[in-house]
Amino acid sequence: MLIEKIDDLSGGTGDGIVHTPDIATALVFRTTAAGRSDLVVVGPRTRAAYHVGKDLPICLKVRLPPGAARPLLGLPISELVDRVMPLADLWGDPGVRLERRLARLGGDRGLIRDHLDAALRAHIGSRSPVDPARARLVRAAATALSARRPTHLPDLARHLAVSERHLRGLLTEDAGLPPKSFARVARLRNALTCGRISRLAELAATAGYYDQSHMTADFRSMMGVPPGAFFAGRLPDLQPC
Repeated sequence: MLIEKIDDLSGGTGDGIVHTPDIATALVFRTTAAGRSDLVVVGPRTRAAYHVGKDLPICLKVRLPPGAARPLLGLPISELVDRVMPLADLWGDPGVRLERRLARLGGDRGLIRDHLDAALRAHIGSRSPVDPARARLVRAAATALSARRPTHLPDLARHLAVSERHLRGLLTEDAGLPPKSFARVARLRNALTCGRISRLAELAATAGYYDQSHMTADFRSMMGVPPGAFFAGRLPDLQPC
């Protein structure tokens, strides 16, 4: 499976855009109101970014599953953390041609999805064979570390029948983040997707934090504001995108 999920982010972005921390590597195809299109790779994000809103008639985000991004993009995903770059910088001419093909589809989201899926499959098929055992190992580790109560690394390594060192290196290279950082970002995303919980202590427990102060420290570090301020809409100043 080369595509985990496709999010349609098209349309106006109102007062601003909040890019939250994310464990995923993604491809984003977007077209501005002025008609300019681009296709970029978005690496795992360890810090939130707050940008001035813009009008994007087309903006599709293709999330790649853990284990698929490294063979598809041709470099360790650790090199993409907190970075955005044109796909053409990694693929060369095939990336340029794909971007141009997508721009000629007239905004048809179904066709754009189909072309992206076909291009990813063709590109991975033209490269060295994917190691399915390695991909399964990365997916299993990512799933365990994304749980509300993530498995401790020694227990996870034992369960997967590999050394802690090997698992740490594998996850860093193929998913971009070492296990502790991966679990930390995943836990923050759990808190962001828990829905409206009025008491922060309850939210912390539901999301998998030790306590409220643990969650507050992570929010300050990764979101730039404490959780109460974030959920109340008191955000850092917006920056140009």
